[in-house]
Formats: sequence, C-alpha cells, structure tokens
Amino acid sequence: MNYSRIILLILVFVFSFFVKSCGEDHLNQPALGSLSEDVLADETGVNTLLIGAYGALSQTGDGGWGTGIAGNVWVGSPSNWIWGSITGVEAHKGSDAGDGTSIMPMGSFTHDPNNGYINVKFEGLYYGIARANSVLQVLPKVPITATFTELDKSRIEAEARFIRGHFYFELRRTFYRVPWIDENTDAITPQPNDQEIWPMIEADFQFAWENLPDTQDQVGRVNSWAAASYLAKVYMYQDKFLEAKELFDQIILNGVTTNGLPYDLVPLDQIHDPIYKNHSESIFALQSTADDGTGGMNNSNTGMMLTYPYNSPFRCCGFFQPTQYLVNAYQTEEGLPSYDNHLASEVKWDLGVLSNEQFTPHEGALDPRLDWAVGRRGVPFHDWNPHPGDRWIREQSHGGPYNSKKHIWWRKDDQIVNNPNSWAPGSSYNVPIIRFADMLLMAAEAEIEVGSLERAREYVNRVRERAADSNAWVRNEFNEGYAVDIVDNEADMLNASVSSGDWIVREDLGTTFVFLGGDSENINNWNEYPDPAENYDIYLYGPEYFSSQIDARDIVRFERLLELALEGHRFFDLVRWGIAEEEINAALEYEGQFFPGSYKNWGRFQSNKNEYFPIPQRQIDLSTIDGVPQLQQNPGY
Repeated sequence: MNYSRIILLILVFVFSFFVKSCGEDHLNQPALGSLSEDVLADETGVNTLLIGAYGALSQTGDGGWGTGIAGNVWVGSPSNWIWGSITGVEAHKGSDAGDGTSIMPMGSFTHDPNNGYINVKFEGLYYGIARANSVLQVLPKVPITATFTELDKSRIEAEARFIRGHFYFELRRTFYRVPWIDENTDAITPQPNDQEIWPMIEADFQFAWENLPDTQDQVGRVNSWAAASYLAKVYMYQDKFLEAKELFDQIILNGVTTNGLPYDLVPLDQIHDPIYKNHSESIFALQSTADDGTGGMNNSNTGMMLTYPYNSPFRCCGFFQPTQYLVNAYQTEEGLPSYDNHLASEVKWDLGVLSNEQFTPHEGALDPRLDWAVGRRGVPFHDWNPHPGDRWIREQSHGGPYNSKKHIWWRKDDQIVNNPNSWAPGSSYNVPIIRFADMLLMAAEAEIEVGSLERAREYVNRVRERAADSNAWVRNEFNEGYAVDIVDNEADMLNASVSSGDWIVREDLGTTFVFLGGDSENINNWNEYPDPAENYDIYLYGPEYFSSQIDARDIVRFERLLELALEGHRFFDLVRWGIAEEEINAALEYEGQFFPGSYKNWGRFQSNKNEYFPIPQRQIDLSTIDGVPQLQQNPGY
C-alpha cells in the first residue's frame, strides 16, 4: 500500500469512497476494488461508510497508518501517550535507549519536520477526516424511504461531523495551521494552511450538538451531550470561557451518556477497568474489544500495545514509564497537595534497587490516586502481584522504575479482556477522550475566569471527594487472589513451598511478604510490604484556598495533573494555559538529573515554537504546485 499517495489524495481531496484503499497510481486510474458513489448511495452504503469513519478513530487501520515506519500503529494512538504525556514530562519514553528512538527528539523538543513519527500522526488524522468526508459526500444522494427518514439523515451527518471535528481538533492543537478539507473542497488543487480552522471545528460540533439524539441504540456511537462537551472543550482551547461555562452548566445538570446514564463520577476502581466501561463517567471514549474472532488486533487498543511492563505476564514492551516528577505530585500534607512546590521532597523510589534486594516503600502521606495511575515497587499491581520493581523494567537507567497502570486490566478478567493474538497485548480497554471528571475540572477553570470561585471549588472538591472514598483505594487485599497462601503467622509462611517472586498475605499483620530468593525459611529473604492504604491522605479544599483567582487557577491546574495523569492531556493543557515553557523545562531539568544519559537532557522547550509540532516536510513537498509549496511551515522550524 502506498501511503504517501494516500495522503496526497487526502490533501487534494480525491476520495474513492473507500473503507480500504490500495494500488499505486491513484491519480490516473480508479482505485481497484473500491465502490462507486452510486453503489454506496443508499441506507446500507452510507451506514457502512459511517462505520468506517468510526473505525478510523483508533488510528490503527490495516496494520497501521503511515509510510512504512516501524511503530505506525502506536504513533497515532488516540490515547496520546506520546503526544500529551511524554511531551508533558508525565512519562519517560521507557523501554531502553535504543528502542523507539524517534520519540526521544519529541520528548526533548529537538525534533524537526523530517521526524517520521510526526508525519505518521499527520497522515493518520487526515485519513480519518477522509473517512468522515466520504460519508458527507454520499449522504445527500441517499433517498428518503420508509426506513431512512430525514431524521436519520441528520443524525448520520451529525455523527460524521462529530468524528471530523474530533480529528480536526487533534490536528489544530498538535500542528496549529492545517488545511481545512471538507466534502465540498476542490478535488484537484492542494489546499493551503492559511486560515484559522477553529470556527469550522466549532461548527461541526455545534451541528452535532443540535442534531444528535440524547441516546443511541449502540453504545459506541456519539450523542448530543458528547458533542456539547466537545464543543465546550473547543471553547476552552480558545479561552472562550463564558461560552464554555454556559455549556458546562447545561451538561453538568442534564447530560447523559449514549446509553442513557446521567453523567456522574464512578468509584476510582471502576474508571479505567474494562469490565465497567461505558459507565456514567464516560462522555466520549474510543471503543475497544478483546479477541473478536478475527485473529487480529485492530479493534483491541493496539495504540497502547507497547505500554505494558517488560518481562511480565503482558510480554512487552516497557514503554511509557511515569516520571518521578509526576509521582512526587501525589504527596500530601494535611490531605492537600503541595501544588506550588511539589518537588521540595521526593516519594521514595527503587531506582537502582534490584528485585531480589530489600526495599521499603515510601512511608509519607499520599493521594490515593497515585496507585491507580502508577505501578510502583511493593504496591499491588491490581491483582497480578505486588509490583516487583526492576524485574518488570527494561532499563531503569533510561526510563526509571515505574510502570503506567490505568490501562491495565485485572488478572481475574484476563480471559475476557486480553487479546493475545500478537507479540504485544491488545485489550478491550476503552480509551477515554472526555470523561466527566475532566469536564468538571474544565468547568472549574471556566468558573474561575468568568463565574464563581466558590462554584469552582465545588467542582474540584467533587472530584477530590470521589478520590477520598476509602472503599475504592488500592490495598493489600488485592494480593489475596493469586497469593501462594494466606496465613496468620510467620511459621506457616516460612514453611510454605515458594519460588522467587511468590508472595504470601499475612492476615495477622495486614501486610504482604514477597520471597526474594535463597533459603525460604530465612525471614531475611522475605520483603514485607505494608498496606498502601495506610498512607493515603486526601481532604477537600476549604474556602480560604479559593479566595483569589490566582490561587484557584493554580489549584485547578494541579488537580488536572493528579486526576488525569497519563491520559494524554498534560502537554496540551500546559500549552493552552500559556505556561508550557516554565513547567516543562522545570520538569525536564528535575527529571534529567537522575538520568544523565537520557534524552531529557538533549534540549528544552522554546516558546513561540514548541507549542506545536512542525508540519511534516513530506507533506509540504507533496503540496507543491509549480515549485511552490501550498503548505507553510510553523514558526521556528
């Protein structure tokens, strides 16, 4: 498949109404095997095209979008683990220094327009737009029938425009000025990137908000409230706080999910668990399945297939490792975070400590959300085991000692969640694009700017109150299901038949003991881990903390770091707040000191340049007419 040709077709808007396109010379002959517009212009055809547009949301395609670069599946991952979290210094690239090297310039802001990963991302987003536009081109030609009404037509148009709005939103916040290509764009001439596309994105979501139903028969489809939420998010990216607040007021009071559940927060232990997906907190999520019988992985969140602990039951690959910078943010004092100085002290970590060596976890107070986001030594990794530390890390000196955790399923559910059909895992984890906590915190931001500081405090505390529910904290009882034994004395533990890495739960102490190796009858060869819940400490903000707009802003921004960690938001949040240079460079400086050879020491964020990624040079070259590129490069590149 010639993907360079595909993106050229996208840029000049020559669409063949395809679900899958192949062949070398698209410009001079019809795409072999494609369906004509006349064939697709009925109820079945247009719905098939719409399903294809939904399918593009995963950005995986038939083996991945892109130009043949290794890794094109995960480069475009809609979770934005590279584009939002690694660039936001929530995470290291991970793995080892020689793997996935194209990510390292992005994480150090030394990338250039020839970075292949940047081109893959750009292509994948436009390919999704092509899918949505193909629906919108065919739809006007579909006749109204007894089973296909004007209402159906409006709904399909709204769904397609929502999907297109999503892709353009990603393009606008990632690449800044990009060409707007819709179903009416000139099909011959490459389009310039000389206009601001926020108004068109707004129009797509506004239409979707006005024409989608509140609920749908299929849970994976978008609804009116998802469109309203996305529109409010678009407003926030433009500092249109009043418009956003007015929408948030309606959404928070009346919003429901596609399957009819009133928007609300769910317990911490359910937010990301695939068993509970499509719950009342899920406003817009990209649907995934486990083993769907195809023998493939395309529908199983393949974009995150590299982001599992290395040398573990998940097989591969050790990428996407949380930073100490992030972990330190979860320290609390009297139940509140040090939002203005979270690097003054460190959470104890096992950097440089081997798995067969003794380690005592951090004993200070922590926000309980830490251990739902980050896998750290000695803390239950769901029910898989107490995290073993170095044994699950590919190269500590490169990526640190932590693993990302939100997308990890439970061992008890492995058979129904895991897709084992490849060398790295897929799963039925739904990637959250907008969830209710995210929206509440954006609503708090809007209130701080144009509304009520007290209302902002209420929204923040609503999120924190959920985190304070001890019934959903990580605790040592998670270790019981797959422990070698549960005993109530030391003698029984020492007499058990164990292998290195096995664990036993001690009911008499409320702790878990992991056998490090050697003589199992020697207590010194066992590592005792206390219940992490004993150290959790989280309280609500009192009115005094929201007495000024400046303090309230800082608190809400830090709360987004704590609540939405590793969900791909951080870089984009810092840019839209206008504080990216200060925050990112401080994080790079802090983290880089522990990893002298890391890419985090290669460069620093530069204002008026690194807020956006460069337009790929490949796309500029493809846009040339009579020697003149129609696409112009972003400032600073």
